[in-house]
This record gives sequence, C-alpha cells and structure tokens, in this order.
Amino acid sequence: MSKIVRDDGFHADDFTGAPVVLPSDTDPAQLAALTQGAELVICEFPSFADGRGFTLGRRLRDLGFAGRLRARGHVIADQYAMARRSGFDEVEISDELATRQPQDQWVFRADWQEHSYRRRLMG
Repeated sequence: MSKIVRDDGFHADDFTGAPVVLPSDTDPAQLAALTQGAELVICEFPSFADGRGFTLGRRLRDLGFAGRLRARGHVIADQYAMARRSGFDEVEISDELATRQPQDQWVFRADWQEHSYRRRLMG
C-alpha cells in the first residue's frame, strides 16, 4: 500500500481512473503527446537523489497541464516543498516511508509558498 501526501497530511488514494505514468527518463519533448487528455499524471522518482521528476513536473505545468500531478516513489519529506514548487499536487509514498517520516514531518513542510527563496528575494 501507499499514502498520498498533500498539504494537510496523509490520505488514501482516491483516484479511480487510469493515470498516465511517466518514468524519470521520459523525453521532455514527448510530454504533451504522452499526457494529452490525462486527468492524473504520475512522475516516477526511482531515487531521492534523482531530480528528473521535478523537471518533468515543471515542464508539464509550463505546457499548460492543469490536471492532477503526482510524484511517486523515493521522495522524502525534505523534498516536499520542492515537489509543490515544481507543480506537483501530491506525493505518493510507501507505507514504510510513512512510518519512518510520519505525517507531521510532511505537514511541517506544507508552508512551501511562504518560505520560498524566490519569495524572500522579492520581498
């Protein structure tokens, strides 16, 4: 099983359709074609050190994708704010990770808009 992390904490997966799943090595030039008409796009994170998923998420938003965007895999609580800034609506983590990094650690980082570097620079 897994947990869906949103700004207000852990949730069960409530999506019932067929998501589009993008591996981390997806060619960014193919994003528009691969996600056309999708309600939910899931970007895979094979390792917490592999940031290509953040790039895919940002590019999808820049292309105008307005559906639900989920990061899945090895995303840790410290990366939650980056995921949200990159355009992700939610993060899917394993139950094992949820045990090691409980809900309060994720919610602590849910103030991602207030404490962004860019926001501090702009005053």
